[in-house]
Amino acid sequence: MDFGLLMESYASVFTNLQVIVMTLLGAAGGVLLGAIPGMTATMGVALLIPFSFGMDLIPSIGLLLGIYCGGMYGGSISAILIHAPGTPSAAATLLDGYPMTQKGEGGRALSVAMFASFCGGIIGALVMTFLSPLIADMAMNFGPGEMFMLAIFGLSVIVAISGKSIIKGMMSAFFGMLLCTVGLDPTNGIPRFISYSQTSLLEGFQFIPTLIGLFAISEVIAGVERIIKGEEKQERSREKITRVLPDFKTIKKIWPNILSGGLIGTFIGAIPGAGGDIAVFVSYGASKSASKHPELYGTGIPQGVAATESANNGCSGGAMIPLLSLGVPGDAVTAILLGAFIMKGIQPGPMMYISELPTVYRVFAALMLANLCMLLVGCCGVRFFAKIVSVEKKMLYPIILVVSLLGAYSINKNVFDIGVCVAFGVIGWLMNKYEYPLSPILLTLILGPMCEKNFVRFMNIQKGDFFAITSSPISMGFLLVAVAVILFSIYNQKKINRREAEAAAEVQE
Repeated sequence: MDFGLLMESYASVFTNLQVIVMTLLGAAGGVLLGAIPGMTATMGVALLIPFSFGMDLIPSIGLLLGIYCGGMYGGSISAILIHAPGTPSAAATLLDGYPMTQKGEGGRALSVAMFASFCGGIIGALVMTFLSPLIADMAMNFGPGEMFMLAIFGLSVIVAISGKSIIKGMMSAFFGMLLCTVGLDPTNGIPRFISYSQTSLLEGFQFIPTLIGLFAISEVIAGVERIIKGEEKQERSREKITRVLPDFKTIKKIWPNILSGGLIGTFIGAIPGAGGDIAVFVSYGASKSASKHPELYGTGIPQGVAATESANNGCSGGAMIPLLSLGVPGDAVTAILLGAFIMKGIQPGPMMYISELPTVYRVFAALMLANLCMLLVGCCGVRFFAKIVSVEKKMLYPIILVVSLLGAYSINKNVFDIGVCVAFGVIGWLMNKYEYPLSPILLTLILGPMCEKNFVRFMNIQKGDFFAITSSPISMGFLLVAVAVILFSIYNQKKINRREAEAAAEVQE
């Protein structure tokens, strides 16, 4: 690595006013778009890419990376404050973020999410800078068998996020798997549980409307029910935000979660087709399993928020690795960035490190700048965002409902998606009432199609010999880790239930 050229490239980016301004604008726009349920970072990048046509390459890439990183953090804002994930990868953040808001610590949760997002993004950018060719070579060893086992490993996290009852968690996961079977078979195109005339369900239930329904609409229904029964208490946040970044005591608690989350996010992000949706749940499950007090996860602790948000933004650097090294986009956003490079006359791939090395280093610097701009925007907005919880609930719930339904509609401009959103809102409300966890449904909706497609491809390639998968060290590694996660999560949950039973017995005495 030419460190002299690297430093020169960083200096050229960080002293270019146009690059700084465009990246800052991108970060601000990304945070705002990400905070709106249904408006994903992918959509934000796609919407603003026409504005980059007349710019030079690095300012345009800075704009798009700013939206990317800002959108990743922005999704956590609505997840933490109103139980409505702005982006799919923020769905794991609400597991501890929203309970923190309910305890009057919404501002603290936002600052932890912002700091963890920044650190995760920096970890991803550093790994991308120094290890991108090595990791890209590893990622390209992932065939259908390895991707299938990666999905199985991701599904093993269900046991860790099931809450008090693993059985109820597995029932929720089974329901999610059933939902994945609706629509056309991804391999043969055969309709399942639908007819060809039901065009709205040919691709199954759309992920974003389902996500918004399960988490946002269900919360609105539960809130309205509490208002009707007179149980809704208007809790104005008494939290006085004196600092926009976490204090040293909090940082000392969360730094292991940030480090592990950033590395997990970077690694999973570097695998084409995986992405932040998987990484956040894997990171959360790993953080909970490694904790001395796993029973506290889900009750509103900063470690849970830090684990998910660092993995979330760590994916931004990870997804750029196969894009620059191999010309293969790691996720939907980097697929759009690939188009931006090609429009500027640059073809990402192995030759880019030879013919366009200064450009590669400037892209590294632009990602680092994008994370800094995201931190700046977050610091300026955290006090304003935290005031949302002080809005009267009778006014807040209709606003959440309208924004959520618009977000569900905006994906395909299809009224049917609004119906799906409302239907899953009712399902989510009922499941919450009877204490069935919703996160396993979300995880199976993400990993189910990936699991099925890669399993079928692997079996076709191996002509029906499933045990050929044992010849892949990567697949066997994922399988062993998945078994370890399941066993350790069951042990942890039994320990939590035993502690709770002992505490209840002491209270009765």
